[in-house]
Amino acid sequence: MPELPEVETVRLGLNRVTLNYPIRGGEVLLKRTIAHPLSVDAFLMGLQGCCLYHWRRRGKYLLAQLVQARGNPGGWLGIHLRMTGQMLWLLQSASPPRHCRVRLYFESGQELQFVDQRTFGRMWWVPPEYEPQQVIAGLATLGPEPLASTFSVPYLSQALRHRQRPIKNALLDQTLVAGIGNIYADEALFISGIHPQVPCAQLRRHRIERLHQSIRQVLTVGIEAGGTTFSDFHDIHGVNGNYSGVAWVYDREGNPCRVCETPIRRLRLAGRSAHYCPRCQR
Repeated sequence: MPELPEVETVRLGLNRVTLNYPIRGGEVLLKRTIAHPLSVDAFLMGLQGCCLYHWRRRGKYLLAQLVQARGNPGGWLGIHLRMTGQMLWLLQSASPPRHCRVRLYFESGQELQFVDQRTFGRMWWVPPEYEPQQVIAGLATLGPEPLASTFSVPYLSQALRHRQRPIKNALLDQTLVAGIGNIYADEALFISGIHPQVPCAQLRRHRIERLHQSIRQVLTVGIEAGGTTFSDFHDIHGVNGNYSGVAWVYDREGNPCRVCETPIRRLRLAGRSAHYCPRCQR
């Protein structure tokens, strides 16, 4: 599943190439991809004639502010890539790829394709009289952004102090912190030297400080690398990310630790994999 660095990579790419071109139409190839409104025709009509003014990211959600032809607000286009979603910016083609679910046509002669092999991704058109979180329910429950000032050491300490579940599970909780998934949780725990099974409440202040720093470090490196190649991630031009070449533990089971050469292990926590070094992480 694309995580914060991958979604941020997509956002940056979309802001570079898709802005200020009127949307002249579109095609929905898989109806259930559209989460709001219920009518596909209403979704396309809401977007038609609007320009994409600016793309934002909240957690793993992409949000495009829309502007109508005369400068009036046009609402929002919301996207969640889920497990396998991709956004591709291409010259308009008569034959889209096999797993293309939605096509938006622009007056520039290009199109924005939402490609999604597993079909879990969703799109929303939010009318201008609503805020995105009023229509996209998942936005209302998100925790702070991990690279924002609201995600502080005092906040993280308070959020973890009474939780008995393993720290790996807590980092995947989007109500605690937005945007972190399996890959970067494993990486942050390795850098901070914390075993994924350690109960949150057992972490002392100095270990939480290290974890806070490590979370920001791995996400920043991931963004700079343009995301990861894991899970077949591509940017809007179809190019793989580069983070997987520098991963410390994720998806490296049986390979030697890059620090101590102990073989990396994998365990299951609440149905999710956790990769770790049994020597470096306690």
